[in-house]
Amino acid sequence: MQQHNSPSRVAPVRRALISVSEKRGIVDFARALAGLGAEILSTGGTARTLRDAGLLVTLVEEHTGFPEMLDGRVKTLHPKIHGGILGVRGNAEHRAKMAEHGIEPIDLVCVDLYKFEDTVARPGITLDEAVEQIDIGGPSMLRSAAKNFHDVTVISDPSQYERVLAELREHGGTTLETRMDLAASAYERTCTFDAAISAYLRGRQGETFPRVLVATGARAGTLRYGENPHQPAALYVDSGARGAVVAGAEQLHGKELSYNNLLDASAALELALALAALEPGSAGACVIKHTNPCGAALAGSPGEAFDLAIAGDPLAAYGGIASCSTTIDLAGAERICGPDRFFEVVIAPDFAPDALALLRDRWKNVRLLRTGPLARTGVRRDIRSIPGGYLVQEHDDTPPAPAGWTHAAGPKPEAAMLRAGGVIEAAVRALSSNAVAIGGPAGHGCALFGGGAGQMDRVASCRLAVAKAGERARGAVAVSDAFFPFADGPEILIGAGVRMIVHPGGSKRDPDTFALCEQHGVTCMTTGVRRFRH
Repeated sequence: MQQHNSPSRVAPVRRALISVSEKRGIVDFARALAGLGAEILSTGGTARTLRDAGLLVTLVEEHTGFPEMLDGRVKTLHPKIHGGILGVRGNAEHRAKMAEHGIEPIDLVCVDLYKFEDTVARPGITLDEAVEQIDIGGPSMLRSAAKNFHDVTVISDPSQYERVLAELREHGGTTLETRMDLAASAYERTCTFDAAISAYLRGRQGETFPRVLVATGARAGTLRYGENPHQPAALYVDSGARGAVVAGAEQLHGKELSYNNLLDASAALELALALAALEPGSAGACVIKHTNPCGAALAGSPGEAFDLAIAGDPLAAYGGIASCSTTIDLAGAERICGPDRFFEVVIAPDFAPDALALLRDRWKNVRLLRTGPLARTGVRRDIRSIPGGYLVQEHDDTPPAPAGWTHAAGPKPEAAMLRAGGVIEAAVRALSSNAVAIGGPAGHGCALFGGGAGQMDRVASCRLAVAKAGERARGAVAVSDAFFPFADGPEILIGAGVRMIVHPGGSKRDPDTFALCEQHGVTCMTTGVRRFRH
């Protein structure tokens, strides 16, 4: 039977095992431990680093009497290591067995794991190179130390050094509360490590989705509340995410981000990415409200793009989330700060210094987020929970491709209308289904004029889009996120003056829509790509 002393007791550190790949701060930490009377055990590169700094270090092979072998694969997998970690100090039988076999207690284990996630993220990495980054001894020691948290302190990240040292200085040991917290952190780290390995190996076998879904993320902090004040909420950051993401954006100004701010800012960033993909040399801008775009535009500069995006629905834009696909310059910031304009969040790859100064001066609380270059790599997945399970799909990263659309009816499309069609398809992809969006050429760019989203029938979405666009619908392009089951929706759009209709096609009644367009001299294009977003 395991026996432990009082739960409130401190656990001294007389012997510490240190083996880390991340050397940041390790010399100072080990020196402080030695100064507090701890013997230092170490391995390989860590031992060399500590000895080069003048510290007295006992090599693990000296401690165990067994050499490191198999290219370093076997060095800490030894009873004198794991027995020293796992032995329960208050258990007489454990103490007797440890004494019989010359096993000395190890009171602190400081181990980080190989950078497997970083390795497999590099282009061209081979299977053999990845396998060599599968740590065996590290996770074993972390798990052993974490299991015996009543007696052993386990450190799995450099951010924990100061907390442990502070307790050792104050109490002569670590408290149970701290040891239990550090044990939980160690298991969290081994969990994410194992999940990354299994996902990589399944991917190498050609499996798009893992057989066991493990979604891991580090809690960045709790939020004031979720969508509503009675719902607790928190933000978790995926350490494997690459490129521009809201969860990893740098906040340059403003008050704390809320749950709804984060949702809307993510939707805004997604649309900015889609616009940037259409014309990399142009500036894309959008305004998001409740995850739906009320304005979106593509133009030659951030200033013009913001003007066009805000003009899409000035009433709805107030209090929205603004995003840009390029660095926001002073002219762009001046448009954002125009009369009767206010945004909860402004997100962009970067801000020119004078633009940042203007925005900070204009609004005390507006959140300004810098993402870095708008680039993404790898396959992204959407994960949504339903009662009793999860739905997982590949993210819709397929960009609009007007050059590949099929001309189904009416006059041959003009180049300017095709360009606008691409922008509006990007916008309709960002709207909640059923979705219909109207827009067209504007100034030197293209802009969204109005959208109908989240309706139970497509006819209602057509009516809403027409109502939002108003007179701007005349001569514009309309894009639907799915096919028209009947010609009644296109009738509404044509009646409002739309000159080009774009939809995926695929309905058995497509010929009715094509005939209607031919009758009224309206161009009809089919994309072959449905854009549902629920």
